Amino acid sequence: MVAFGKKLKERQIQEWQGYYINYKLMKKKVRQYAQQIEVGTQDRRHVLKDFSRMLDNQIEKTVLFLSEQQGLLASRIAKLNEQQEALEQQPDISQITQLREAYRAIGQDLLKLLYFVEINSIGLRKILKKFDKRFGYRFTDYYVKTRANHPYSLLQQVLKHVGLGAVIGAISRNLHELQEHQGSYLSIYDEPALPFQDPVVDSLKAAVDRVTHSTNFLNFLAQHALIMQEELPTTTEERADDQRYHFMSLVLNLLNTFLYMVNTYIIVPTADDYSAMLGAPATVCGVVIGAMAVAQVFSSVYFSAWSNKSYFRPLVFSSIVLLVGNSMYAMALDYKSITLLLVGRLFCGFGSARAVNRRYISDCVPLRIRMQASAGFVSASALGMACGPALAGLLQTNFKIYKFTFNQVTLPGWVMTLGWLIYLILLWITFREPSHETEENNVMQESNAGPWENDALEKGLKQPLLLSSEGKQEDENADGECDGSEEAPEESRQPANSITSAYRLLTPSVKVQLLIYFMLKYAMEILLSESSVITSYYFGWSTSTVAIFLACLGLTVLPVNIVVGSYISNMFEDRQILLASEVMVCIGVILSFKFVNAYTVPQYVCSGLIVFVSAEVLEGVNLSLLSRVMSSRLSRGTYNVGYSQLKLGR
Repeated sequence: MVAFGKKLKERQIQEWQGYYINYKLMKKKVRQYAQQIEVGTQDRRHVLKDFSRMLDNQIEKTVLFLSEQQGLLASRIAKLNEQQEALEQQPDISQITQLREAYRAIGQDLLKLLYFVEINSIGLRKILKKFDKRFGYRFTDYYVKTRANHPYSLLQQVLKHVGLGAVIGAISRNLHELQEHQGSYLSIYDEPALPFQDPVVDSLKAAVDRVTHSTNFLNFLAQHALIMQEELPTTTEERADDQRYHFMSLVLNLLNTFLYMVNTYIIVPTADDYSAMLGAPATVCGVVIGAMAVAQVFSSVYFSAWSNKSYFRPLVFSSIVLLVGNSMYAMALDYKSITLLLVGRLFCGFGSARAVNRRYISDCVPLRIRMQASAGFVSASALGMACGPALAGLLQTNFKIYKFTFNQVTLPGWVMTLGWLIYLILLWITFREPSHETEENNVMQESNAGPWENDALEKGLKQPLLLSSEGKQEDENADGECDGSEEAPEESRQPANSITSAYRLLTPSVKVQLLIYFMLKYAMEILLSESSVITSYYFGWSTSTVAIFLACLGLTVLPVNIVVGSYISNMFEDRQILLASEVMVCIGVILSFKFVNAYTVPQYVCSGLIVFVSAEVLEGVNLSLLSRVMSSRLSRGTYNVGYSQLKLGR
């Protein structure tokens, strides 16, 4: 992991050096504040007022420079527009080509300006976070709300890149009009989805996406996947990701995610019947369903460690183990063995390659599409969760081939066996193993770039806020940063490659969030695992009815995430949503109890819906928070997903 200061150095534009937010100055001020408060010569109110004024001055300096540069770009575009109008009267191919190149040159300069905004916005967020950590005060909430909502807000220029969108639109429109298809009279405003897209416009849009920090559905889904996005990747990392990326390999990883979730939930409607047919109590279905999750705790670690060397071989091994496990599950009825049934489900858990799927997205997908890939991971999981029970509801038949029985309890195993066999064939034919040499070279380059390089980062936005030794160590663990005046420990920039080092990076807040995640998953699994037992006992529901109920619950996942990611998270703070959803889960669990003689279908359905939807909201917000506070040293390496899955289960 490259230290944040080193990344800033790589991206810094030297001729604009004096216009960056001065991190060094703010660091010194915060140290002075701490000393003054400690000896009692300064109160908190004065500190907050003085620091607010300092931030206002720094932002004003940056925004005025930004406005000046925008004006220069606008003047250049206006001059090119005059030349373009003249060419409409007397077209000249060579001059049109020169004009296109001139617009592209402006686009490249605008790209530099967007990088400038990106660096300052990241630095601003980080220093606000560090101030909150040092003084234990939610200064960020106060500062952003009072500045961002003001009619003359300068902060909006930094966080929302106000005005730059108009320049991007002008460049995009003119480049489109200058392309060589004179027969069309459509503009980008008439048909926004026109196939033409100039590379410089693509780069500008990618830069805007990185600068934009407002919550949206795609971002929310990506955080739901717990695949952490690096804020400021180095050029070397971006180039390495491009070399390692292969579209069909990504599709196969998403397909693996989908199939595994189908495999997990396809047996839920019939597991109680299967247990009863083998002479065990119907409630043993909870053990049968849960065995897969227990085995996954171990598989996530060894699969993630294996993915340090290869992605293809773990996926092949996973497919074979799942194929064998589902075959054992399907044959348990004919062999009349509950042991074979449980071992088959354990094999399915041992074949869980979700750690590899997450690792592939995190390490091999370029940053510009990693958000979409992460959202695809969550969407594939949600779709599989809905399709599993629905498919079980369709498998209502009974026949024999040779000595093997095919009925509603064994067909889920046979169908998944066939599914994993087809997947294994596709994997063998189309998957391309990414180069691990590129990743190793990057790690060596990062290691060889010694800590003394941070000494050059003393000017401008280049150093973290200096805290007390305890706070400083916490920040190093959280952000992978170090003070430029001291030698940075090599391990502070390297990924955590052991359970011990990974566990040490878990702060108390992270542990609390992991506990919340465990409890919400516990509630969801109880609801899903015992649904067939409860509904058949109290209401006499058939397998098809249970399957429809579970499929409907699964189909709520994406709509709930849309509402939370696009609307609710913009209206309320995350901790407010977290508390409200915890209360609603508790209410749903209480409503599911039988308090009177009559236990009705509406009571069960409503309580189940409240528990499931509230748990989904809680999961999304909790993982969104977790992706922000979990150490960046866990963003790559074995425990990027291995340790996360060890803690999070599915």
